[in-house]
Amino acid sequence: MHRIGIVAESSPGETRVAATPNTVQKLIRLGYDVVVEQGAGAGSSHTDGAYLVAGAQVGDQAEVWSCEIVVKINPPTPEEIDRLADGATLIGMISPGLNPELVDRLAARPITVLAMDAVPRISRAQSLDVLSSMANIAGYRAVIEAAHAFGRQFAGQVTAAGKIPPAKVLVVGAGVAGLAAIGAARSLGAIVRATDPRPEVAEEVASMGGEYLAVDVTQEVSATGYARETSAAYDTRAAEIYAEQAADVDIIITTALIPGRQAPRLITADHLHSMRQGSVVVDMAAAQGGNVEGSKPGEVVVTDNAVMIIGYTDLPARLPSQASQLFGTNVVNLMELLTPARDGELVIDFDDVVQRSMTVVRNGELTWPPPPVAVSAAPAPTAQPPVAEAPGTAEKSLASPLRRYRLVAAAAVVLFLLTAFAPTQLITNFTVFVLAIVIGYYVIGNVHHALHTPLMSVTNAISGIIVVGALLQIGHHDTTITILSFVAILLASINIFGGFAVTRRMLSMFTRS
Repeated sequence: MHRIGIVAESSPGETRVAATPNTVQKLIRLGYDVVVEQGAGAGSSHTDGAYLVAGAQVGDQAEVWSCEIVVKINPPTPEEIDRLADGATLIGMISPGLNPELVDRLAARPITVLAMDAVPRISRAQSLDVLSSMANIAGYRAVIEAAHAFGRQFAGQVTAAGKIPPAKVLVVGAGVAGLAAIGAARSLGAIVRATDPRPEVAEEVASMGGEYLAVDVTQEVSATGYARETSAAYDTRAAEIYAEQAADVDIIITTALIPGRQAPRLITADHLHSMRQGSVVVDMAAAQGGNVEGSKPGEVVVTDNAVMIIGYTDLPARLPSQASQLFGTNVVNLMELLTPARDGELVIDFDDVVQRSMTVVRNGELTWPPPPVAVSAAPAPTAQPPVAEAPGTAEKSLASPLRRYRLVAAAAVVLFLLTAFAPTQLITNFTVFVLAIVIGYYVIGNVHHALHTPLMSVTNAISGIIVVGALLQIGHHDTTITILSFVAILLASINIFGGFAVTRRMLSMFTRS
């Protein structure tokens, strides 16, 4: 049985912790012993006593770092790497693409390292994706910081003392952080606009209450699920949009990041100079070079025309309790994947693309970078030029419709023979069945696709067939058939109306009252 050590973060200003009392209980249920460093959860309001109640042990620094598995949030320092025991497994955010020297130092030790921020962008790995978890919090917090610095309310009002116009917010990038920022700014009453190289996010922006500003330049889709560098034509047109919006909006929030590379420079000094006095810019990419010219990581810069540039790099840590809970949940999901037997024994399977992608070092052997992963975001195959038909292909294509006609004719003959010799009741039931299929299909098919999922539409279509068929049979002289018809109508109706009720509740969560 392995021990999991939850260490206190050594980065200045870090308030998060890699596991909360709630997630510690889940780790223990996987068969692990959990040791938490004294005071590790103080910054996120989790006391040592709460960890003890959850079933963890509380130990000193040496005891925690001697565990077989060590979990932390930020990349380890050289001193912390030396504290790891031989054969230990380190789990945390490593940023291997940006820290090659750190990766080399880790590979020099006989340890295994899993990077929580190297999770591939595939559906199965979403529950492990700490980048999305932290970006969601960071996007929300960026709006709060902007609102605090802006000094005016976001929502417009008409009062006896005069009219207050709503604040205008531009969000650059509609990823997880951008969508969270759009939702937060819109909920405060601001007019929100957003840009993104991917035109398919327009519906997501609209669902959060924002207006999508399209850059009418074709942009190649990323094959990794993450952002990629844009073309020169796109950058030129986007710069024009930024210039137009900078002169009009009050707040700009930039979220553009390219994993493993420096952040692209999007907002220039000229854009900042055109903004009104008192405007605010939040550069969420400040830690990776910044999207905004003049931004400084972790600092607030004020331009000559009194525009405030916020470059905070600790936005998730400014909501430590929730950030710790989400990070801890990501860790639990990872440990469930690595502990298939639920026996407290960690097993890394390189045949699993998720585990392979996250493994930076394995038993002292450098395994970074991993093989590329094909994801659903990959572009569709380009159309191939037409190929000349081989001899005889035309005859085969003409024979295909003829074959279908023959099958239809044969089916018609079989149906005729069945109806000619079958009992009258069977013909009646068969007619009801066919009519129920047709009517049920068209009734459910006319419901807008936004009101039900594909799976729900199929089940509703089946339920519609059942209802129509049962309605036609409920007046049958046989009491048994009448009872069965009533039960069928009741159950199918519950399925249909219950499904739409659940969907309506889900949609109301995204509707601004």
